[in-house]
Amino acid sequence: MNLIVGATGILGSEICRLLAKKGESVRALVRSTSNPDKVAQLKALKAEVILGDLKDRRSLDAACRGATAVVSTASSTLSRQEGDSIESVDREGQVNLVDAASAAGVTHFVLISFPNVDIDFPLQRAKRAVEDRLRSSGMSYTILQPTFFTEVWLSPALGFDPKNAKAQIYGSGHHKISFISFQDVARFAVAALDPRLAPNAIVKLGGPEALSPLEAVRLAEQVVGKPIEVQHVPEEALRAQHSAATDSLQQSFAGLMLYYADGDVIEMAETLRTFPIESLKSVRAHFQGVG
Repeated sequence: MNLIVGATGILGSEICRLLAKKGESVRALVRSTSNPDKVAQLKALKAEVILGDLKDRRSLDAACRGATAVVSTASSTLSRQEGDSIESVDREGQVNLVDAASAAGVTHFVLISFPNVDIDFPLQRAKRAVEDRLRSSGMSYTILQPTFFTEVWLSPALGFDPKNAKAQIYGSGHHKISFISFQDVARFAVAALDPRLAPNAIVKLGGPEALSPLEAVRLAEQVVGKPIEVQHVPEEALRAQHSAATDSLQQSFAGLMLYYADGDVIEMAETLRTFPIESLKSVRAHFQGVG
């Protein structure tokens, strides 16, 4: 039995879909406040839906009972509800999940994290603390560290809106980033459930090519067939926001935007020899799909 935590999120729901397509057993952890439509979609996949919350250790013990593997994609950054915070969910909640899984006899744990960043911020501290707990848990594990999700960071939600000919870029826009589709991260997560592929490993993930944000703008212009107005958020402004933020989420988003400004290129050749993943989704394909 595969327990998916964060099952109503964009990544968790895709993992559930892929597992169901393979005929694998899926147990989806949802909250009482989860979107009913997303819960209904999980039930339509024949997933076993179980109520729980990362802030409630007893519910995690129940969810892990009988599970052989856990995949955790959960975070408070995109779906924050009352009582959620980076400390309560991304750190303490995830640590509780690791402990509950270990106590329940789970044999393999797949954690979605992100690469080390040369900037201190609460979300990074939380991720590193959970990774440390997982490494010392006694369970077999695979920690996946994707860079920036194409569908999030090259989307209107963060100011990148080719349809309306506008693009907001953090920093100069010259540093290359290995943007990766959440759909491909889901494929890696499903593959990583085979503990023989990357046992007790940390695996960085990127897409099929590294593009600077300005190169992504040029590509979007080709797809939509019109010029795109670029607005830069200066790195100095991001550093000021990071320094001045009193809220852990605001400081973390500033830290992630500084990470974006610095860029991150992930070499995938060795990883693709380890994982049977083909035809990673390109940034062009993303723009074609939304344009």
